[in-house]
Amino acid sequence: LYYLLLVWLIFILLAPAKILSHTNLNEPNSKNTKTHKFMWTWPW
Repeated sequence: LYYLLLVWLIFILLAPAKILSHTNLNEPNSKNTKTHKFMWTWPW
């Protein structure tokens, strides 16, 4: 349960950065999917 809480904390911290990167960059879809995949697979 503690590990799950830690993962949620990391996700909450990373979520605003992800949103900011998506809004500011407006890069091609390939780069966005790559970064999105990396962000989703990183905590686990």
